Amino acid sequence: MTKERIIKANPKYIQQFQKGFPLLNKENVTTSIENIKEGEVLKLVDNNNGFIAKGYSGIQNKGIGWLLSWKEQEAIDKDFIFKKLQAAINQRLHFFYSEDTTAFRVFNGEGDGFGGITIDYFDGYYLVQWYSKGAYAFKEEVMQGLRELTDYKGIYQKKRFAQEGKYVEEDDFVEGTRPSFPLLVKENGVQFAIYLNDGAMVGVFLDQREVRKRIRDSYSEGKRVLNTFSYTGAFSVFAALGGALETTSVDLANRSLSKTIEQFSINGIDYEAQNIIVEDVFKYFKYAVKKELSFDLVILDPPSFARSKKHTFSAAKDYKDLLKEAITITEKKGTIVASTNCSTFNMKKFKSFIETAFKETNEKYKILEEYTLPEDFKTLSQYKQSDYLKVAFIQKL
Repeated sequence: MTKERIIKANPKYIQQFQKGFPLLNKENVTTSIENIKEGEVLKLVDNNNGFIAKGYSGIQNKGIGWLLSWKEQEAIDKDFIFKKLQAAINQRLHFFYSEDTTAFRVFNGEGDGFGGITIDYFDGYYLVQWYSKGAYAFKEEVMQGLRELTDYKGIYQKKRFAQEGKYVEEDDFVEGTRPSFPLLVKENGVQFAIYLNDGAMVGVFLDQREVRKRIRDSYSEGKRVLNTFSYTGAFSVFAALGGALETTSVDLANRSLSKTIEQFSINGIDYEAQNIIVEDVFKYFKYAVKKELSFDLVILDPPSFARSKKHTFSAAKDYKDLLKEAITITEKKGTIVASTNCSTFNMKKFKSFIETAFKETNEKYKILEEYTLPEDFKTLSQYKQSDYLKVAFIQKL
């Protein structure tokens, strides 16, 4: 039995912990964690040493560790991890049988009972992401669970625990066979080129699956589409396949050009008939206004935080202004798909940004539909921040 380190809960937060709140941070415990080893099993108690929960220490940008069990006799060991993995896989069996979609999330951190670890599936390959050195301490147990529970072709990993949760650069292959890259996977019948061995990003954000499908099926036909912060052009590909008149993809990163060309090409779309622009999005907005360009569908999916030579963008502070820029170049009756993955504010706050942006531009609007995370990105109701994705389809009236 692993020896458990005792830490004391801040009395103000005990009720929250008892209800299942999983994140340990410096505010909600009173014990100093400076001499606690990463990955050490922790036993959280009240001031009278009454048991509350147990978990592990793992320092990352959200906090100092995660609670995993509210049963005093339950050990945090190989069996515990095996059961969590098994339950997560069983809940997603229908995804494994889909011929249309071969990329999805298999294990979503605290939503599946083990904060600090996520696992994605890419057509027989598993990608494990570790968000702290503490989480990484459980590597062997997680790998053993995957070996016993799945029939994998190969396993890759990303260590996201350098300074401020940054990715640790290394060869990410763990075991099995290496595929030849790009690895082609499908999402709702559309192909994506995936690179599991090329830095922190793999080529697509799986949490937007339902939004991309909706754009293709209901919002693209005959439309001029602008996709900002376009990354590898996934939204543009879906819009083009949905019958868009033309797509314009704008992203500051140089790699976005070749990556977007690749995504169009593997789906049989002539990329030369599309506009792919490497440019600061804010600069492009000014250009569009000057040239009197306008669009029927504008997609805004910025990172929570981004820095270019002239701009620092923070979703919590600057989303409203970004929306105002988009409103200016959206046609009457056109649609803005406003999306954010920032976990520091909720949907209500996000809608207040939308309201203010339209008020300040003297325009009227209607929210047509909203999306949060898809079902494979399982969340925990006791931990609201885990449901970070907020998407609104907004019609400019």
